[in-house]
Amino acid sequence: MSRSRYATKTNTANLASSLTDRGLVNKIICLHRMKIAVEGCCHGELDKIYETIEYLEQKEGVKVDLLLCCGDFQAVRNEGDLKCMAVPAKYRTMQTFYKYYSGEKAAPVLTIFIGGNHEASNHLQELPYGGWVAPNIYYLGYAGVIRYKGIRIGGLSGIFKSRDYRKGHHEFPPYNPETLRSAYHIRNIEVFKLKQIQMPIDIFMSHDWPRGIYYYGSTKELLRKKKFLRQEVESNSLGSPAAEELLAHLQPSYWFSAHLHVKFAAIMQHPPKGKSAPHVTKFLSLDKCLPHREFLQIVDIPERPGSSEGLEYDPEWLAILKATNTLQRTTPHPWNPPENNGLHERWDFSASEAAMMQVVEDLSGDLGIPDNFSLTVPSYNPNKPHPQATPSYNTNPQTTELCAKLGLTDIYAQVGRGEDEVARVQGSTGGEDDDDEDEDSLGSTDEPSEYPTDTSGLSGSFNPDEITIEDEWEEEELKAEVKGDELFDAKAGEIHTPSRMVLPEPKCGVSPPPLPDLMNLPPPSHSTPAHAQFGADRAAQGSGDDEDVTAARILKRTSIESGDAGSRGPTPRIKRRNQVIYTAAEDDECEG
Repeated sequence: MSRSRYATKTNTANLASSLTDRGLVNKIICLHRMKIAVEGCCHGELDKIYETIEYLEQKEGVKVDLLLCCGDFQAVRNEGDLKCMAVPAKYRTMQTFYKYYSGEKAAPVLTIFIGGNHEASNHLQELPYGGWVAPNIYYLGYAGVIRYKGIRIGGLSGIFKSRDYRKGHHEFPPYNPETLRSAYHIRNIEVFKLKQIQMPIDIFMSHDWPRGIYYYGSTKELLRKKKFLRQEVESNSLGSPAAEELLAHLQPSYWFSAHLHVKFAAIMQHPPKGKSAPHVTKFLSLDKCLPHREFLQIVDIPERPGSSEGLEYDPEWLAILKATNTLQRTTPHPWNPPENNGLHERWDFSASEAAMMQVVEDLSGDLGIPDNFSLTVPSYNPNKPHPQATPSYNTNPQTTELCAKLGLTDIYAQVGRGEDEVARVQGSTGGEDDDDEDEDSLGSTDEPSEYPTDTSGLSGSFNPDEITIEDEWEEEELKAEVKGDELFDAKAGEIHTPSRMVLPEPKCGVSPPPLPDLMNLPPPSHSTPAHAQFGADRAAQGSGDDEDVTAARILKRTSIESGDAGSRGPTPRIKRRNQVIYTAAEDDECEG
């Protein structure tokens, strides 16, 4: 991978010049446009994702510059990692990531991803601030911001769960059934860091959706595809309140998500701040990698002249990491971030120009992310399987190096040393089944949420943490077994390619001005190459969408009916299972 090398004086001068003009990002004249492939839930299907990109490149005559994966990446290196991933036991398969980790294969396109709720947590915990999980495959960390060809890309890994939101990152392998899942729950310290960002963000990724985003697209079409989400949509309790807060603060140009296994597009126009023009965010969520599913979208985004070809650290983000380093905790005890309430000496941890200049100096003037990937555990060998392998704990040299340069704390190493008096009660390996408990009896004590309207921590609420998404684990995998991999080998001419991504008109609490340029949308959207009617069932958005959204805003929480008139079947029922692993893995498909 190519990397930029800066002459210290020149780079420092250029950075100083750019930092004094906070509006520079909006003033740059874009000369080139790059193709970014956005993918929903990966679920370890790297081979098929890369094959699909190659197919589309040949069919459309384009070259994809970058792949963004929105979670459930499943960077599983060996059998020990499988036991650190919350999925049903019968679905614990190696998939294809280990080939890229071992060097057997090379990622054909630079790949950046965030974590979801089906991950090899012991692997990703090695890289709390991000890093390479394989050559050319970069993880953004618990939260992170980097630059690629001048574009600022940020992300937040995991999903929101109120009971763990205020805790530190205390989990450590071998996981018990509770920590196996809490390891991928978002923490308020990461959200607090991201809220210190002041400079514009171009692209942001989260696994679960920002709460309320469904009101800015075709809510009617979403509920046609996912009928069981109606009650949560009507009560505005679907999605992450933390992501909703970040969306309002960051106001990125694009926000990409996954998690609900459905394609959904929206445009949100934010209320104007002061005299500045209102910002607009284009939201897109995509499906998971399966035949006939819309899991991939190629987006056309302008790059900025004079930018480097490789990945770069973001000086504002690194300055924020340095400033907030002492706030990090590795205990399960609840913690609240500092506020301007007279109780804290400091509550503003945004990056000053001097702090950003210090970051550049710490890195010797070179913002290029080094190609310093190294194996930390042996890779899976299909010729010599080790099914009894246990989960491993390793510090990662990439994290050690970055922490040494910037004076950061390796929190995974810290919790591994037992510092901060971590109160861990580790039971059996997280990969083992437990037939006698369900998720509500795992012993997690709910702490008061920072979000008064959040109900995701209450056992009596109906939310996607407690439902099976149309039995997708079983039904869709069965279809994949029956259909076989030939569904991914469609020939040219067999795919219906939509002419453009369909987005609704922007909606917000104020009357938006005409936005003709905003509807110059990215080039064709794609899912898996399939036999014939690929994407043919894409629904046109009707004129009644606004009425549906308005109705959704005022409807009170009601019981879900067993079925809708004219629907093809009853609303899927809530399903409980005795096996805690199976229950939580299926539940977490839409844990919100």
